[in-house]
Amino acid sequence: MIQVKEFLDTDSSYAESRANQFLAELTDDQVINVCYGSILKTGKHDAGLQRSSILIVYKTKE
Repeated sequence: MIQVKEFLDTDSSYAESRANQFLAELTDDQVINVCYGSILKTGKHDAGLQRSSILIVYKTKE
């Protein structure tokens, strides 16, 4: 079965580290595609904050 898993940056965690942890649990032949996107979000006092999103498309072992 083909599945997707999305990882988003939050104020307390980064998408990259969580996505890498998830990918480490998969075998190479399970990974179909990894998509990445980022936006610049305005925070307090007009400070720019980069937010990332990572989508992993993978096969389950069924």
